[in-house]
Amino acid sequence: MTIAEVREKCKTLFARLPVSAGPLPTSSDIPTKVGIPRDILTISILILASLLSFGLGYMAGVDAAQEEGVSVGISPEVASTTEGAVVASKSGMKYYLPWCAGVDRISDTNRVWFASALDARAVGYTPAANCDGL
Repeated sequence: MTIAEVREKCKTLFARLPVSAGPLPTSSDIPTKVGIPRDILTISILILASLLSFGLGYMAGVDAAQEEGVSVGISPEVASTTEGAVVASKSGMKYYLPWCAGVDRISDTNRVWFASALDARAVGYTPAANCDGL
């Protein structure tokens, strides 16, 4: 389909719509068929097209972020400067940051979560040597 064909289809579509070229009628001269002013119709179409394109672009960005594995959370640099949540095993004596490799070896049923590293130390846990940021 060419641009000229699209323009002709739009013209025929506009011709079918009850569109008024002038200002809105007053109460004394209301016709039986009131149309939409052409300016308002054009502006409405432009606004809807803009919102649609923005929404599609936003959704594409969200999908791209999910495919790349971008996660929102505490980075190791931030966690090392602030006390964050730590995890330990019921049967061990070491605690880890949630993204450390040692956490994968702890089963979900044996995981113990602490609000901070200080809480884990108070119970007797020590930081894991293979977990950067502790």
